[in-house]
Amino acid sequence: MKLTLESSRRLTGANLFGVATGVVIDVLVEGPGFSREQLIQAWQSAVDHLLEATGQPKLGTTHRLFDGGMSLVIHAAIDRLYAMCELNEVAWAQVTHDFGAGPAPDLPAELARLRQEFDEEREPALIALPAAAEQKGVPFLWDGEAVSLGYGRHGRTWSRKALPSVKNIDWAPLKSIPLALVTGTNGKSTTVRMTAAIMNASGVNGGLTSTDFIRVGDRIVEHGDYSGGEGARLLLRRPDVDMAVLEVARGGLLRRGLPISRADAALITNIAADHLGEYGIRDVADLTEAKFIIRRALPVGAPLILNADDERLVQHAAVLEKSESLRTGWFSLDSSHPLIREGIARKHGVCWVENGSIYTNAVLGSGMEVRELTTLEDIPATQGGLVRHNIHNAMGAALLALGLGLSDENIRAGLAAFRGDESDNPGRANWFEHEGVRIVVDFAHNEHGLAALAATVNAIRVNANGAGRVILMIGQAGDRSDDAVRGYLRAGCSMKPARLLLCPMPGYERGREPDDVPKLMREEALALGMPDASIELYSEPRAAARDALKNSQSGDVLVLLALTQRDDVLRLVHSYIDGPGDGPGDGYP
Repeated sequence: MKLTLESSRRLTGANLFGVATGVVIDVLVEGPGFSREQLIQAWQSAVDHLLEATGQPKLGTTHRLFDGGMSLVIHAAIDRLYAMCELNEVAWAQVTHDFGAGPAPDLPAELARLRQEFDEEREPALIALPAAAEQKGVPFLWDGEAVSLGYGRHGRTWSRKALPSVKNIDWAPLKSIPLALVTGTNGKSTTVRMTAAIMNASGVNGGLTSTDFIRVGDRIVEHGDYSGGEGARLLLRRPDVDMAVLEVARGGLLRRGLPISRADAALITNIAADHLGEYGIRDVADLTEAKFIIRRALPVGAPLILNADDERLVQHAAVLEKSESLRTGWFSLDSSHPLIREGIARKHGVCWVENGSIYTNAVLGSGMEVRELTTLEDIPATQGGLVRHNIHNAMGAALLALGLGLSDENIRAGLAAFRGDESDNPGRANWFEHEGVRIVVDFAHNEHGLAALAATVNAIRVNANGAGRVILMIGQAGDRSDDAVRGYLRAGCSMKPARLLLCPMPGYERGREPDDVPKLMREEALALGMPDASIELYSEPRAAARDALKNSQSGDVLVLLALTQRDDVLRLVHSYIDGPGDGPGDGYP
């Protein structure tokens, strides 16, 4: 038997295992030997012994078995998490020794070290704050540097070095702001940005976090991937934020848990295979369970908004509803979908498409009524209804906005203002047209997302009576499995490209040689029957995009999947349309 510690980390918010904070270790179990149940039992016994020996309270443990391994959580207060990680690792070392898979830990020395670490980490003033905040219904945020009570313009922040006494806090002005969460496999960033556009159309200062930036109103205040806890804290500690929507990505959910404890509404866009293999998430069923973590932020009566056209969401929600009280709000492209008809009949807020318009029955004022929200023609990001995944995103954003108390008029104005171009949604289905050539720069990075983009491109070609060629630039990160890479390429080839431009992703080789993924894609394209002469290999996305633009013809559709070098690719597109740029290497051709 081979036992491997895969990950040891703190859980600082509601998580895959429940709502309690704590620490978790994920381990891999390979080969014949003892059962995982025997290992877990021994592990829990070792944890109990160490807790007793170090004088720590026993708040309980939770375990989870997954394909090829298992996880053990020790529940713990927030001023014991670092030392508790160490204790869990010592307990696991004892287990590996007892089962003949590792050396014995020096328990006397380890116990002395753990006692000292627990003593040094204890922070009574910190522990008093979340308990008092919960009693008063005030949001609590914390990290290694600071503690906050309340959100946005109703919040206040203190340094961890100068924490206030509970009795000296003026609690009256401290409260939440309207707040929504968005997760899912694809469409998160677009839905977040659509929701923020609706907020801003209402006249409030809406803030958002995403994988590209933090924005308040129309101003980007931080660039980078802020789809985790750091982004939530940075945004919610700003005094200029009236309302907020947070993108919550898989990685942050699994590493630390939810970044906040309570939200007014939450949305899951869809579930598809992506980023499998980490933190005990081995398949799409595991990933679905992980995405549903966001429900733990919702108080009774707050809506969990779900895509009725995603069968995995439908099935998992049905399972949860047997044991939990969920208020679900469904949206669908199909007005006859059973969940939509049921939602209308039972007066549950739902959203659907009918005769080129989006309808809802969600709460309006003091009651519910079926009504038209807006037309697809009035949502630029849907391109008159051709971009079907953006219809989904718009419906999700509309239900989120209604859950936050915004009006139909705000929704219409916000969705109309959201153009879906590189200024308000960079890299997500950014369309351009020049002298009969249509160009889309997109971030579709998995089979599900690329299939949705391919459906849009194919619909555009149908409208054009099949005229012109599709030129596809494609690459993929090296940490995807061979099967995932092949599936991604197949989704791209459903557009029947006349030219297939394969390129590595510099900086994202992740254990492979630079040309490994392009070569694998070439093999799959040939297996699909694509002529060898139509498959071309480039050194990087910039070179492929430059060639695609230079050799385009009127009627062509250029699909540039800019997973890296996106800004460079966009500059090349603008140079193609407007003339050469000023920066070195930016000019076209």
